[in-house]
Amino acid sequence: MDELRHEAAEARASRARVVNAADDQRRSIERELHDGAMQHLVALGVNLQLAADLVPAGSPELAELLGEMLRNAHEALDEMRQLAWRIYPSLLLDCGLGDALRTAAAGAGIPVRVETAAFGRCAPAIEASVYFCCVELLRHAAEDGHDATLRVWSEHELLRFDVTLESADIERWQTRDLTSVSDRLAAVGGRLVVEAGRGVRISGATPLATAAQGVIPEPCHTSAR
Repeated sequence: MDELRHEAAEARASRARVVNAADDQRRSIERELHDGAMQHLVALGVNLQLAADLVPAGSPELAELLGEMLRNAHEALDEMRQLAWRIYPSLLLDCGLGDALRTAAAGAGIPVRVETAAFGRCAPAIEASVYFCCVELLRHAAEDGHDATLRVWSEHELLRFDVTLESADIERWQTRDLTSVSDRLAAVGGRLVVEAGRGVRISGATPLATAAQGVIPEPCHTSAR
């Protein structure tokens, strides 16, 4: 029995290392995009604007061409920012789970009410796991066109979250493939539950770990979209 417990603990630790390594790589790619390609696009936009300002009044075709190139540069920069955010939002690392989730919910494509109770900063692995789980659940909700309520709070040494969809079909959600969500939670010692209530409630909980520098107070926020 002790050997089985040891093997189970080793398996959990191995899975956690894999998830943490993947998140480290996500952060590295986001930083490379921000400090590399995005900065080049910003510089390109500035140079195109300077060139457009120097176009003689009698060259409308050149002015139009430079204007189109400038618009293309701005569009490429916006797409690069969105890509970097999907890979790993810098806001999550800089400001914490609450701010990152509110921003993600605002771009979910469906009305999402976000409620984050007051809790401090958690270990990066915990924050990343809860963030990406919530984003994945909102993505599924958006596919069905459901409004959602997303809550995150701490309770009894656990960081908890749930996504409530009042008009959703419980059978559809019980058969939906949520393996990526449950596996990510399991890697940090958490679990996922799908249950019926007023519609569908998908909830998760993971052991709460605070950052090494101690708890950083975070105010309670409630926002609606």
